[in-house]
Amino acid sequence: MSEVTNQKTASSADWHRADVVAALHKKGWSLRELSRQSGLNAGTLKSALDRPYPKGEQIIASAIGISAMEIWPQRYQKRLFAPLLRCIATRGVAASGGVA
Repeated sequence: MSEVTNQKTASSADWHRADVVAALHKKGWSLRELSRQSGLNAGTLKSALDRPYPKGEQIIASAIGISAMEIWPQRYQKRLFAPLLRCIATRGVAASGGVA
């Protein structure tokens, strides 16, 4: 039971920055070279390892060969989160013909 729980927790965690760099190296890239080849300043993609930077995340993920959502699932959960309560409240107002 705990093994399954640990796997779910691990799969929803963002990759460690060293794992991202190692994956890039396995594909023959350094962050600096990938930045330059993408038309960015040499240190630009480094910021995507520490904080959200969608353009940089996509460039890195493409170089590794997987989706950015697989590397940074927590970042994408936050971006894709849309509260359902707002939709339900809006529908209720529209269905009643306005606020009474």
